[in-house]
Amino acid sequence: MANLENLLNKKIAACITRKEDFPEALSHPNIKVIFALKGSINYLPSLIKKSAEAGKFLIVHLDLFEGIGKDQEGIHFLARLGLTGIVTTKSNLIKFGRAEGMITVQRIFVVDSESLKTAIKVAKQIRPHAIEVLPSTIPAYVIQELQQSLNIPILAGGFVRTEADVHEALSKGVTAISTSLRKLWNLKLG
Repeated sequence: MANLENLLNKKIAACITRKEDFPEALSHPNIKVIFALKGSINYLPSLIKKSAEAGKFLIVHLDLFEGIGKDQEGIHFLARLGLTGIVTTKSNLIKFGRAEGMITVQRIFVVDSESLKTAIKVAKQIRPHAIEVLPSTIPAYVIQELQQSLNIPILAGGFVRTEADVHEALSKGVTAISTSLRKLWNLKLG
């Protein structure tokens, strides 16, 4: 299994919401990890194959992808297709993904101290390989608490629009930024 932290050494992961945008991420020299945030199971086998051929690591957002059963059998099917990574807000899907040998990313929304406590408690139980925290504008102490409590890579997404936003999020201690903005894919950070 790939080490996600090593895959994120360039500090930027591409987020794709339309299959038409996929070729740019596949050919981009600064992108190693691609988050497919939206799409259809009908073209997923092609995305998996093209990602592997390009040497990119594909992580599919299960909550937003259409046609994928949000259960153990759906995860098993994805593993059989060759998908190596998933992101989701649903802890049961993280468990199923881990059981299939996939890289798992738990997406969390931190809106207050209680949501942070709950996220840490759940992550300790299900043991995702990484956390993606939204929004990226959260205080540094939230990132520090996640790191100290979980000791796994922390990604930040949402509200990343400028190079300054990227540097601010990275200065808080996140491992990498996930963004759909192509201009930010060009940043040389790693």
